[in-house]
Amino acid sequence: MNKQRIMLIPLDPVHDVGLKMVRRGLEEAGHETILLPPDLPVEEVIQEIVKSSVSTVLVSRTLGYGVAEILARFVDLLDAAGIRERVKVGIGGMAIRPELAAELGFDAGFGPGTTVEEAVAFVEDREYVEARQRAVKHKTNFTIGYSYAYRHQGIKEKLDQITDMILTWAQGKTSPGVRRAEIRDELWDVHRWRDYEPMAKFEREYVKHSDEMVRNFYENGVLHSKTRRFSKEEVVGLEDYVARTIETMKVPQLSARAKPLVFNQYGTGCPFMDIGHIKVSEAWGADGVVHFDPSWGARTEGLLDGFLTHEEDGTVLTPANLNRIKRALEESTLWQIRAHRGLNTPETVVLAGKIGADLTKINICYGSLGAGTDPARLTIDAIAAIRFAVKYGMPFDVVTNEELCGVPAFKAFAGMLITAALGVRLGGKPILQPLFCKSPEVMVGGQMTDNYVEFNAAKIMALKEIVEAPIWPGAPVGFLTQTEDRVQSSASTAMHAVLASMLEVDAVTIASADEAYSGGPITVPSKIDTLRAVAEALRFYGHTTIAQTKQMEIWRDEIVTGIDKVLTNVVAKGDFVQALYDGVLGSREDGAYPGRSGRDTVVKQ
Repeated sequence: MNKQRIMLIPLDPVHDVGLKMVRRGLEEAGHETILLPPDLPVEEVIQEIVKSSVSTVLVSRTLGYGVAEILARFVDLLDAAGIRERVKVGIGGMAIRPELAAELGFDAGFGPGTTVEEAVAFVEDREYVEARQRAVKHKTNFTIGYSYAYRHQGIKEKLDQITDMILTWAQGKTSPGVRRAEIRDELWDVHRWRDYEPMAKFEREYVKHSDEMVRNFYENGVLHSKTRRFSKEEVVGLEDYVARTIETMKVPQLSARAKPLVFNQYGTGCPFMDIGHIKVSEAWGADGVVHFDPSWGARTEGLLDGFLTHEEDGTVLTPANLNRIKRALEESTLWQIRAHRGLNTPETVVLAGKIGADLTKINICYGSLGAGTDPARLTIDAIAAIRFAVKYGMPFDVVTNEELCGVPAFKAFAGMLITAALGVRLGGKPILQPLFCKSPEVMVGGQMTDNYVEFNAAKIMALKEIVEAPIWPGAPVGFLTQTEDRVQSSASTAMHAVLASMLEVDAVTIASADEAYSGGPITVPSKIDTLRAVAEALRFYGHTTIAQTKQMEIWRDEIVTGIDKVLTNVVAKGDFVQALYDGVLGSREDGAYPGRSGRDTVVKQ
């Protein structure tokens, strides 16, 4: 490299910060620099260039007004002085674009986002090759370090009794869902499947425990009416898209804070579109993604296969769909596949584990009271699902979506803690997932009339007072506070994410502006809007924390007392499943209705 002499010229009343940064980079590269002061007349600047015998001139202009006139005059004076041909000239600034620079006669133009290295490459007359600048991100198991020790002894004792009650009730019982999960676990080899080897024994045994639609698929190749296979051309297009995207994309850190990790949900119905949304999420800093499947899948006995697209929301759970998505993920991206609410709960956990998911979702109470599955069936299936989650090393969250039906937080939390306690007893790593939402409870009760902070904070405070466990608000945060206005929706999501950060939880789930509102197609721009809003809000608040208020403490104590009372009632009932049917963990008056899907399918082993 030849040492060069460069003049740095701020053609601006005051601003020279950018040039000072460039000067440092040039001097570190071994070059000599001359930095002129701001606001010199153009004629004086030309005289300085003539006297200094520099090889390169770098000009900056921050203010936008009069840019073209000032810069055109500068180039004309260089020509008039007879030095334009021997001096290389570059221009940078907020109002500069390469096209404008070329039109005005400059050799290069550097606009917003230009790096110092680009300017150095220009001076050294070499091509600038952008580093991929991939952030050093690693998957984080955020259950590590939690003891699951109880701080509330009375609640612990009741949860122990209820866990014993559930396991005693479940002895000797099974279901079609459990049998399919066992068959998938024992007979379905993911490596053979990836090599397109037939697994006749698996299919023969599997269809015995599946419903008509699934049997028709395996025996006759008939798909669900709202699905179709991808064409070869579409598959080739997807593979090309993924390869090009992975090669060029950057993976930034969304926040300087270690937590909360930020998960973005997907589930457009089309795996190709999902992969596009996932890559956008990764490129804008998301730490993980959550797979949403269609509601009819929760009411179907069995899973299909094939690379399938679906004409409605929710992406069909098939080995081929999940495998394609898995292959497109960055190594650092955490991947959750939900298994929590329907007739395929244990099998979904097995499939997720074999395909390579990091996390799953299991909850007895929400699936039984707000998602249409029979309580007895889901209790049996959840026990098996937890055991498979342990086998495949997947932590699972326990979400309180029954809050969206109208079940008060204290009842939903009691149900969440029961499933979590069962998970710990079976060797699992449950994650508590309370909702940050404007639920029917607060709409009627007025807890959020003044602000969205105190009641949500009280929820987290209550859980932390009861047990030491990871907490992951979802799903997504801010639900029912967003509107169809993308700015408002993104801002609301960002503020809820910041609240979670201030409360020092482990993770949050967000959704794109249009997805959170459920107001139409899920678009990439709205997904970027939300991720950028969350990143900016987390940057703005940094490591600040939130002070407890008297109202938070009042609601915290009410929630803890309510949880204790509900657990007392379950113990008194003597039968957890019957308590679900009888409304102890959420009544019809609350808006909870015991599901019917899978009723009378629990049988003796």
